[in-house]
Amino acid sequence: MRCSIAASHARRILCVFPAYTPSFGTFAHAYPLMDGVRAFMPPQGLLVIAAYLPERWQVRFVDENIAPAPPADFEWADVVFVSGMHVQAPRIRDIHARAKAHGKTTALGGSSVSSAPEMYPEFDYVHIGELGDATDRLIALIDADTTPPRQQVRLETADRLALSDFPLPAYHAIPLKRYLLGSLQFSSGCPYRCEFCDIPALYGRQPRLKTPEQLLAELDAFTAQRDHPPVIYFVDDNFIGNRKAARDMLPHLIEWQKRRGYPLQFACEATLNLAKHTEILRLMREAAFLTVFVGIETPELDALKHMDKGHNAVLPMLDAIRTLNSFGLEVTSGIIMGLDTDTDRSEAHLLDFIDQSQVPVLTMNLLQALPKTPLWDRLERAGRLTDDPALESNVRFLRPHDEVVASWRRVIAHAYTPERLFARFRHQVDGTYANRLRPPAKGRLNLVNLKRGLVLAANIVWRIGILSDYRRPFWRATWYALRKGEIEAVFGMGFVAHHLIRFTREALGGAHNASFYAAKARESASPRDAQPLLARRKAG
Repeated sequence: MRCSIAASHARRILCVFPAYTPSFGTFAHAYPLMDGVRAFMPPQGLLVIAAYLPERWQVRFVDENIAPAPPADFEWADVVFVSGMHVQAPRIRDIHARAKAHGKTTALGGSSVSSAPEMYPEFDYVHIGELGDATDRLIALIDADTTPPRQQVRLETADRLALSDFPLPAYHAIPLKRYLLGSLQFSSGCPYRCEFCDIPALYGRQPRLKTPEQLLAELDAFTAQRDHPPVIYFVDDNFIGNRKAARDMLPHLIEWQKRRGYPLQFACEATLNLAKHTEILRLMREAAFLTVFVGIETPELDALKHMDKGHNAVLPMLDAIRTLNSFGLEVTSGIIMGLDTDTDRSEAHLLDFIDQSQVPVLTMNLLQALPKTPLWDRLERAGRLTDDPALESNVRFLRPHDEVVASWRRVIAHAYTPERLFARFRHQVDGTYANRLRPPAKGRLNLVNLKRGLVLAANIVWRIGILSDYRRPFWRATWYALRKGEIEAVFGMGFVAHHLIRFTREALGGAHNASFYAAKARESASPRDAQPLLARRKAG
């Protein structure tokens, strides 16, 4: 549905989504291997806002992870809408500055301003909270007058719009072919209260839901663009935040896949206790889920309890990962270093976990305190928050800062040595890929996908298999996968490993921060080089 405001005036709204800083989860180095890909995933939240605006209003949408908004778009607009996360704060302010240089009114929403509106005093309007009554008030104000208010206007949502009333995201406003993955939302919120996570404060602990029919309509709209990504990521805070809802939705998704010839595959984010729910795992396999991002954080059980993440220890961690693998789900793991519970043995425990778990992709960052989290409150009371831009985190660690950073460097160097990385991928060939559903090819057999595959294959062979200095471990993994009949695995191993190895080498050379959220100044990345992986935040 669109907003209920009867707009009296025609307005021109420019929606701009800021670029991300590079991270392990970006895949940015892999984009040149692919046909036309420039960014990771569409910003779901801002696309919903664009679709919610009055039909009479004209809307342009720019994702600066693809290309910067041109001056002509700012000149065209009456009002510039921006949305983003804390990690995008410098880019958010830059968009505001460019809009103001063109004399435009600015409005900011999204998770960053919702949790810390004081960070953005320069914006004309700030929208705090989710889509709802505050959104309607913002629309009414802009309909009445597009000139900047004399002082900042804060609008806070008291009555959230039900997810079942959300409009179809404005997929038509963006070139889906430029994205590595598609994005889709089924639920919002998470029942757990991990100390470092701001999701419960922002979106609630009782997950809210879309209807299965609504979800399928969004899939129809997504696939209406002939050239779209072949994999869609569920941006839900926790895919099994409401286990019954997920279990009830999946048969609808399976039926859609069967009816359409399996044109898509899926990925999601969930807690590790997903391994307990084999019926959900069976349905996920039948729906063609490939990957699950799990915030493992640390293999040390005492540390998990300290951060209120004991649900990660419900099952033995390595057993849980093997269970997920047995249903064809490759695990991507989030890891946090610099915890209060870390000791001089924590690094060795983490290295052992990496080697034993055989998880190929691990997004490893230093602890960062986010506003509206129990961690922020605890550290603020203890006087352990800092805004020193020379440091890699806003947390004063209990261990020496330089020692924590040095440990991070040793861990990423170990994890992403090409021989070790490709060995973990070889393990996935038997332990995970062989357990996946083999859907009929007709749903994905078209000229667009054929061209995409040929371009990727040619670039992988040339840039990795011939030119790179890690071609030997790549070919060992490739021949092993081909002997097992896992042709698609070669593509995945190639472009993922290429990014991880390149990014690690840059990080070890000092080009990247040890924390994804760090304010420490580094060499500026262009918008097309900046994307997050399955990061634990809504995209937009």
